[in-house]
Amino acid sequence: MSNETPATAIESLSFEQAMQQLEQIVTQLENGEQTLQETLSLYQRGQALVQYCLQLLDQAELTIRTLSNEKS
Repeated sequence: MSNETPATAIESLSFEQAMQQLEQIVTQLENGEQTLQETLSLYQRGQALVQYCLQLLDQAELTIRTLSNEKS
């Protein structure tokens, strides 16, 4: 997975890095060449990345709303 290893703490990733890893995981899962254990590990990592990305998007939305309210 790019420069990041699967063991890299998700919280240390930027949104863009997390999305890149998620895209790579989807590609790997789609090609179906992994063992069951590898597939489960990829799926778990993917779910964690999805949750992290959603959290970052929620934070960004809150920041935008806060800034918009300050200007009103």
